[in-house]
Amino acid sequence: MYVVATAGHVDHGKSTLVRALTGMEPDRWAEERRRGLTIDLGFAWTSLPSGREVAFVDVPGHERFLSNMLAGLGPAPVVCLVVAADEGWKPQSADHRDAIAALGIEHGLIVVTRADLAGQGDPDTAAERIGAVLDRTRAELAGTGLARAPAVVVSAATGAGLEDLRQALDEVLAATPAPDGAGRVRLGVDRSFTVRGAGAVVTGTLAAGSLGIGDRLELLGAGGPRDVTVRALHSRNAPHDSLGPVSRVAVNLRGVDAETVHRGDALVTPGAWPLTGAVDVRRTTGTVLAEAPVELLVHVGTATVPARVRPLGDDHARLTLDRHLPLVPGDRLVLRDPGARTVFGGVRVLDVDPPELTRRGDGTRRAAALAAMPDGGDVLGEIARRGAVRGEDLDRLGLAVPGDAAGVRRLGEWWVHEPVLAGWSRRLRAAVTALAERDPLDPALLAAVVAGAELAHEDGYVTLPGADRRLGAAEESVAALERRLARAPFSAPEGDELTALKLGPRELAAAERLGRLLRLDGTVVLLPTAPALAMRELARLEQPFTTSRARQALGTTRRVAIPLLELLDARGWTRRLDAGHREVVR
Repeated sequence: MYVVATAGHVDHGKSTLVRALTGMEPDRWAEERRRGLTIDLGFAWTSLPSGREVAFVDVPGHERFLSNMLAGLGPAPVVCLVVAADEGWKPQSADHRDAIAALGIEHGLIVVTRADLAGQGDPDTAAERIGAVLDRTRAELAGTGLARAPAVVVSAATGAGLEDLRQALDEVLAATPAPDGAGRVRLGVDRSFTVRGAGAVVTGTLAAGSLGIGDRLELLGAGGPRDVTVRALHSRNAPHDSLGPVSRVAVNLRGVDAETVHRGDALVTPGAWPLTGAVDVRRTTGTVLAEAPVELLVHVGTATVPARVRPLGDDHARLTLDRHLPLVPGDRLVLRDPGARTVFGGVRVLDVDPPELTRRGDGTRRAAALAAMPDGGDVLGEIARRGAVRGEDLDRLGLAVPGDAAGVRRLGEWWVHEPVLAGWSRRLRAAVTALAERDPLDPALLAAVVAGAELAHEDGYVTLPGADRRLGAAEESVAALERRLARAPFSAPEGDELTALKLGPRELAAAERLGRLLRLDGTVVLLPTAPALAMRELARLEQPFTTSRARQALGTTRRVAIPLLELLDARGWTRRLDAGHREVVR
């Protein structure tokens, strides 16, 4: 499925257009249909000539409902900007354009609607009027991602141009980059309700990652993280065992009441996203940040969160959010003045764990550092600032160390800044030099230092003697987990089970380092023998095999099967043939 949001001035025919394309009524509320005014988000879907399934998120155009509009537009990768031929470019057309620019949306098309009203029956006047509207729209979109978007002229009332619109939309969607189906999930909730006999249901646009029945997720909202389980999935009013991006999804959740879930909450892959209450950002569109009011509203995904602004020059600022959000460097935020019904501007997140600014001159120094930082975040700067960073923490931030990176070194699970490593080395050398001066005949200086401290040294780690296979207070819990996994090798523990065992990221990382456990995607915990055991089962299957067939053979869930299969691919034990099939490498 593909997801397309509408945008445009109030009463320019967005809902009428969606109704004509899909045969469905996008306005969900009786008041909307009575007033002929879209107030909240509407949803409809259809098939295009190519067979592609497309879902529409119909947003309100009136300035009073700008927050609702941004909640629909924020997660959508493609947009239809609607301008009426008889009225032309209007104030909310500009607001929606500014939102599109702030969100960095680069795929979509321009739809000139109500062509039948353009010339009052005179074809020449109509053509002139439509041409002028299109020229003005093109001029207004200069510098945005839709500057070169295709344009279609339609009349939903007469049906003229609708087939051209379907074809143009098909072509736009064909050129849209494929989303990451294996990525981590971050689903912004735009509706929540209760279905009798099923419980809580939330809906949203799944832009990346995949969802399957039985998946464990975290629900993030104002009340803090909550563990939930996917009980059932629907899309386009039909049940599904799993769904990938980009899709409109309805997720039936176990472990939460619908009344406690609100628009702006997010369903995420557990442990895969940093939660932050302060971000440093760079201006991408709109007014310079030095002129920003002290408080702004931040729109991201479906969420609207108040934030305090500390400008760091014209193009950078520190935003302190009223509640923590799952954000990573590169995310786009829309800023809005709560005292105005217009978009103030757009920013890109540079740092989700910025340093405190407490000393005189810190703001000036931070502004200079941000000015030199690349748009997607500065992974080398992050390592340099901290001295040493775990690789899993960089993964959570969405930061990757380039292969030709200079100034950092990989030591086990850590990335270390070379000057810091050099400092450690200098201090160690000083200690060893002092020892050598006292006992110049001793050839094993490091061994002497380690032994003198009654420590052990192995594989680059200094540990307590006899601790090579034991994990202190975590030993009993790891041993219990080993026994459980020995009985059911592919039944990875859920987050609540690990919590009950008091096994957090540090304990699991230590057990993995000692070869006791294997972690996949940072959240799936198995024994190191699991890949070989999996190969024994997969080799018995008819080749090639599907992910679903592999999951059944292993007696596990998609949460475990997908990262395990990806590990086998990486080791060269299996080969991925296409999106749905693999084979064992003989």
